[in-house]
This record gives sequence, C-alpha cells and structure tokens, in this order.
Amino acid sequence: MNKRGRPREFDYSSIVDVAMKTFWIRGYVGCSTQDLCNDTGLGKGSLYNTFGSKHELYQQVLERYHETGIREQMKLLDAPILVKERLSNFFQWALKEDFENSDQKGCLLINAGVERAQNDSAVQEIFSRHVELLKQAIEKVMGEGLQTGEISKKQTAEELASLFLSSYYGFRVLNVSMQNRMLSEQIMKGTLESIFGA
Repeated sequence: MNKRGRPREFDYSSIVDVAMKTFWIRGYVGCSTQDLCNDTGLGKGSLYNTFGSKHELYQQVLERYHETGIREQMKLLDAPILVKERLSNFFQWALKEDFENSDQKGCLLINAGVERAQNDSAVQEIFSRHVELLKQAIEKVMGEGLQTGEISKKQTAEELASLFLSSYYGFRVLNVSMQNRMLSEQIMKGTLESIFGA
C-alpha cells in the first residue's frame, strides 16, 4: 500500500505543549508558522489540518495554559493553612515562575493579554475568564481571613481581593519587564502588610 502523503502520527497534547513554548518565547506576532513547524516537527499541511490556523493553535495553547495555571493557583489558595501564608505562597509561586524559568518569560496569559487582548476577542475571553476565577478564589480567601479575624481591615472581601489582584498583576508585568527581584519582593511584602499589617 502506498502511504505517501499520509500524515505522520503525533501526540496532539505534546504538539500543543511544544507550540506553547514557541509562543511563550516569541510572542504571537513574532512567531511564524514556520517557527511552529520547525519546533513541533509538523509540516504546514499537518499543522493546518490539525489546528486550522496559527491563531486557533494559539487559542489551544492559551486554554491549556489557563487550565494548568488555574489548577496550580487554586491548590495554593485552598491549602489548609493561615490566609497570610496562602497569599504569601501564591506570591512566592509567581516569583519562581518569573525568575527561575530562563526561556519562558513571565506569565504566558498575561503576556498574551498585554500583546493582544485589546484587538483579539478570543484572547480577551480566555484572559478575562482566568482573572474572574482567580478573583472569586481570592475573594473567598479574604472572606475567611475576615471571618477568623486574621484580617482586621474594614474593607470587604471583594475590595481586598481587588487590591491584591491589582498588585499581583502589576507585580507580574514588572517582573517580566524589569527582572528586578528585590523590587518584586518589596511589592509582595508591601501588599501583604497593607492587608494584614506589619
């Protein structure tokens, strides 16, 4: 039997993971279809037949990153320890992500949001969904802190969650753009002190 032209077998999930690294390093605009083919080992025909387009593959990558990231973040926020420890561990996790991965710079989803959310509804939807889930989880944690007395502020859980999130996302953008760990640790410490006191 002539097998010429038959696409070679490949693991769909592995291809998405490889493409994730390519987009992470190069960004969407800086990443060509040829870059994706070179890194995944797929020909252009196989790439288009499987994913439809570069943009559809990008969406698959962001969905995968969102699902993995939100799972890790929820695990940290749901840990059976003090609220302050949970939020501190959350910041420490972000520090590790931003400063100890030499190839992947910062949070892929934040990078995508900064680069494309304004003009790309798919990216905006994925990013907004991630932020909303995170906000709900942090709001729940803040509510626990208020209920137990660990947080003595007069703000509501929603207000405290918004404060934390605004600091967290600014912190992550600065981590990528400046790579100044000392500044990042100061921001982390200042944010926690503003919620829990010195």
